[in-house]
Amino acid sequence: MSTHALNLNAYLARIGYSGSPEASLPVLRTLALHHAQAIPFENLNPFLGLPVSLSLADVERKLVHEGRGGYCFEQNLLFGQALRRIGFDVTDLAARVLWTQPDDAKTARTHMLLAVDLGDEPYLVDVGFGGQTLTGALRLRADVPQATPHGAFRLLRDDSQWRMQSRIQGEWRSLYRFDLSPQYAVDYEITNYYLSTHPRSHFTQNLIAARPTPLARLALQNRDYAVHAAGGESTRRRLESAREILQVLTDDFGIVLPDTPDLIARLDALF
Repeated sequence: MSTHALNLNAYLARIGYSGSPEASLPVLRTLALHHAQAIPFENLNPFLGLPVSLSLADVERKLVHEGRGGYCFEQNLLFGQALRRIGFDVTDLAARVLWTQPDDAKTARTHMLLAVDLGDEPYLVDVGFGGQTLTGALRLRADVPQATPHGAFRLLRDDSQWRMQSRIQGEWRSLYRFDLSPQYAVDYEITNYYLSTHPRSHFTQNLIAARPTPLARLALQNRDYAVHAAGGESTRRRLESAREILQVLTDDFGIVLPDTPDLIARLDALF
């Protein structure tokens, strides 16, 4: 078991939060928004064949001190530890991703999210679902649309199973299915190893980055770059060179790129 203690002040500075950190619903919602906007979703490590460590010390170094982002395990591991340091009661959960799949698809538990008990009722937070990352906190209530700074979400329930949906261009679309069974570090380690190393993993085969901003959601997959404005309009363009991808990653997504000689060659292979 890790004995590393998260540097809470450094984390709060990284996400640009200057308020009083207390275990309350307004603070939870504000932290989720600040985290999602400050620390981008990105998969450069698996895309480049670099390891993805879930050691808290390594995750903190990468996402807080080195200016990088990460995917769901890194993002929600960091966020969950920050919430615990503040005094929130947090339970780690796992979900079966349904995005681009039928609602009854049989998928593995490849996603991490968090339940937060505030005493009156539980809430869900998830700062690591790429282009549809939550920028708020949802009450654990079924069939109730809930507003967030970046669109409406809702939860559906079937016995012990819950389904997370977001409203996209007027249509409810399922993101993942989950239950409330607590998960442990070993559960994530096994899935993380597959996602970050297997040749059929979409994270090893595709470049992916996402980040919500105050006015839009930014999404990059390989050469395709989209900006989904808060008003519903989207602009898309295909990037024409590795240098253009690098510029978008640094200027738009705010990623400090890893210092590896393989980066340009790997990006060139997308063309």
